[in-house]
Amino acid sequence: MKQKLVVLPDQPESEKGSSKPGEPQFLVVGKFRRPHGLYGEIAMEIFTDFPERLIKGKYIYIGENHDPLIILKVRSHQDLMLLYFEGLDQREKVNFLTNQLAYVITSDLPNLPEGYFYHHQMIGLTVKDNLGTVLGKLEEILKTGANDVFVIIKADGKELLIPAIESVLLDVDLEKRELIVVPQVWE
Repeated sequence: MKQKLVVLPDQPESEKGSSKPGEPQFLVVGKFRRPHGLYGEIAMEIFTDFPERLIKGKYIYIGENHDPLIILKVRSHQDLMLLYFEGLDQREKVNFLTNQLAYVITSDLPNLPEGYFYHHQMIGLTVKDNLGTVLGKLEEILKTGANDVFVIIKADGKELLIPAIESVLLDVDLEKRELIVVPQVWE
């Protein structure tokens, strides 16, 4: 029986794929918007499929320097999350977070069931067809709405676009860093 392969996004659409092959240390989970109320809560837009990992006592890392903050309280508010951090108990103290990206450490990501993969695990894989011919390297994953599209860079530098659908994806081997596909034939 064919194994189902599913690729889950772990970054916002504005950051399609990972910036480099391999396992990044930090992954974006959200973007801070505006302070909420007077006592240090701040609204965060969610970019993760696993917001439940953002709980009291966990660290979240802020901005390009990945400055750590400890979460003291989390609650939902419309389509956002409101977070409250240790040591930031006033509106003025959280203003600096506005428009900053929020990160988690990759090792803190939840384990996925067999056949499921995060985008950052796929970027940089060597893509081969079902006959073993190397097609190129997976450089980017585009989110199109209907299904993701893999951007493969061939040896000659040209792009090859492959839909991330069950009939095309045969196997992912993270240890060998390979993705096996059945290229679509266009008539």
